[in-house]
Amino acid sequence: MRAHGRAQRAALRTGAALLAAGLLAGCGLLSSEPDVSELADGRPGGASASPAPTGLKDSPKTPELPSVLTSQHLDWKRCTAPRGGNAPGSAWRCASVDVPLDYAEPSGETLSIALVRKQARDRGQRLGSLLFNFGGPGGSGVETLPRAARAYAKLNSRYDLVSFDPRGVAASSGVRCRTDKEQEQAHRNIDMTPDTAAEEEAFIEDAADFGAGCERRSGAVLPHVGTTSAARDLDLIRQVLGDEKLSYFGFSYGTELGGTYAHIFPHKVGRTVLDAAVDPTADGIGHARNQTRGFQRALENYLKDRGQDPRTASERIARLLARIDRSPLPTDSGRELSESLAITGIVNPLYSASDWPALTAALDEAENNGTGNGLLRLADSYNGRDEQGRYDTQSHSQRAISCADSTFRPSVDEARALLPEFRELSPVFGPFLVWDTAGWCAQWPVEGERETPETSAPGAGPILVVGTTGDPATPYEGARRMADELGEGVGIMLTNKGEGHGAYGGNDCVTSTIDDYFLEGKVPAGITPVHPVSGRPSALRSHAPDAAEPALRADGAT
Repeated sequence: MRAHGRAQRAALRTGAALLAAGLLAGCGLLSSEPDVSELADGRPGGASASPAPTGLKDSPKTPELPSVLTSQHLDWKRCTAPRGGNAPGSAWRCASVDVPLDYAEPSGETLSIALVRKQARDRGQRLGSLLFNFGGPGGSGVETLPRAARAYAKLNSRYDLVSFDPRGVAASSGVRCRTDKEQEQAHRNIDMTPDTAAEEEAFIEDAADFGAGCERRSGAVLPHVGTTSAARDLDLIRQVLGDEKLSYFGFSYGTELGGTYAHIFPHKVGRTVLDAAVDPTADGIGHARNQTRGFQRALENYLKDRGQDPRTASERIARLLARIDRSPLPTDSGRELSESLAITGIVNPLYSASDWPALTAALDEAENNGTGNGLLRLADSYNGRDEQGRYDTQSHSQRAISCADSTFRPSVDEARALLPEFRELSPVFGPFLVWDTAGWCAQWPVEGERETPETSAPGAGPILVVGTTGDPATPYEGARRMADELGEGVGIMLTNKGEGHGAYGGNDCVTSTIDDYFLEGKVPAGITPVHPVSGRPSALRSHAPDAAEPALRADGAT
């Protein structure tokens, strides 16, 4: 279960509350490049401030794309309603673009990538297209962007807002691995923190069964859903949209996708912002450590806010989870709250301080009443389960993409050996996250591509990297490493001192700085701290808990 990409679900809850908040006084930004004032010209296609590209060690050349792909004409039509939702308003149009299934054979089989667009309001001052990826991996941009677009209204004045379902996601040959019934059985029967040999065996067998289901149902696309191919799709989308350079706004996992694009196509990087950035230097165990520290830090900040001693209260919650492991809690629905679901329910509201009251109510119910209604609702929201027992498939796509990317396949013995270290890091989240490293890609039918993503981008223009000090899913330290990996003169670090997963929309200073960068080409300068906005949601996550990401995972973002 992975917390890499809660961003796109959070964006679904972005609304008027984000836009109505007053201007924050006294804010500033920490920039790692204080001498850079603005891009070479006022438009996204302006000259780069960095030197010419050098040899890129992880960017193997692929055959040139045929003109039948690069000269496609997009047939924009009214969008249809997604399952369980409503069609976006009349200003939105949907289309699809054909991309190679395998970029090593660009004239071979293709698949269709679903797109959504809202055109710029001021056509005379239009800057081009601004592409969004809201994280996951596995989140549907086609569904998310129209429902989150109010947060980006200012950017829409001069940009066409565009998003897409990446390959293997939703309307773009979405990976499916299990039925709703099979998914329900796994949540009910599998202990994600196994304590006995029998539980360990069932845990690994379930993980292998998940991968086998992916191969049965989606085997044709499974080897081709990795982030490198998705980055190449981005560049083909850029060409078909008619943009000289890619203007891009990525959140959570979307920062890894953006960094990968910058590495492969540095000379095509336009104005780019990476908010809630993933640590590109961490392998699977490194990401598990990062998230264990990040969620424990967020939990302790929450507990301090409630006036509780963080260490004592964390140990109390750990004891509650141990009791639930021995005896699951009843709920009004007739379903039981297991330890795994309880942990998921605790994780969900830690993505935003505005959701802390929901966590307080759920924990009070579990501790004082011995029932699990609140935590189960939060867990269902996180796992993409609706009231009819239907699950979305983000967790399927997420797992397929991350396992296609990573060569990381630790054994049960390796995970078990790390338990003492991870329990010390967090008695609440540590065991859950370290066991996850062994189960996520166990016996996966497709080999991974690399140990860590390559994001160095010599020759690219300035890329803004935003890190929030209290971010649980993509901890702040990882954002600094992303800025460093992008390279000198490329990665521009912005620090948001606050809580939650992502900063845009939740801090007026961060939001206005990003808006000025996208709209005017202004790169921030100066070294002063950003002050938080207490209790306000970011553009990634608003105040009402909703469908959350499919899993708390060891390798990074949401």
